[in-house]
Amino acid sequence: MKREKHFTALGIREKTILATAVFLAVFILVMTFGIFITEDQLMVDLEQTFIQPGSGHLFGTDWVGRDMLLRTLKGLSISMRIGLLSSLISAAAAALLGILGPVFGGIVDKAVSWLIDFVLAVPHTIIIILISLACGGGLKGIVVGITCTHWTSLTRVIRAEVLQILNAEYTQLSRQFGKSRWYIAREHMFPHIFPQLVVGVVLVFPHAILHEASITFLGFGLPAHEPAIGVILSESMKYLTSGKWWLAFFPGLCLVLISLMVDRIGKNLEKLLDSSSAHN
Repeated sequence: MKREKHFTALGIREKTILATAVFLAVFILVMTFGIFITEDQLMVDLEQTFIQPGSGHLFGTDWVGRDMLLRTLKGLSISMRIGLLSSLISAAAAALLGILGPVFGGIVDKAVSWLIDFVLAVPHTIIIILISLACGGGLKGIVVGITCTHWTSLTRVIRAEVLQILNAEYTQLSRQFGKSRWYIAREHMFPHIFPQLVVGVVLVFPHAILHEASITFLGFGLPAHEPAIGVILSESMKYLTSGKWWLAFFPGLCLVLISLMVDRIGKNLEKLLDSSSAHN
């Protein structure tokens, strides 16, 4: 009984490791299939239109006979690539600004704080649309737009951590020994904020892919010829009233499940960083 209870009652660490392993497996599979799915496999086949989900086509086919499973995998691979790029660049920007502000202080710190408040004051969707249009749309426009709107919260967290480090005794000793600001930032600050950066990347990822899908759904993101999830959902709207539910159900469900999976990993990592819950 004790052994059964030990295996069933997983702690936060075990749950995080298990969830991370599952997500990495899904990520690798989706990205691998997405790379090897060719345009020929997504060609129009008017003899296979509107086939319901079954053994031949697990996710069914669309109005021109394209396999929805292949389209969904291709769309998820695009969304994951955008989410990964956006979260990594956002974390890099947050680390840079979160360190530069407190270290240099004065006008630099005020400018960083003002920029954070300015970005947070405007709805993210509007900023992403405007930046995406200004950059010509496509993958580049979406990544730039998401990056410019998702660095703020992480920057605030890092800035608060850096302010505490600046007042620490070892930082004061480094200053007394004549160490430069860059040395203090590199040796004392970055190793301390690195766990926060990892959590930030994980938490930004689901927001990035959901924003990409929503902007593309509205017609301001990826072009219509791309098999993106937003494009698939947008195209399927006109057929839902005629009972073609699978056109939107499976792509939307896969996107939501991946977002929830990554969000749960990020929240578990936050709990692990909290010393009060580290023993659970």
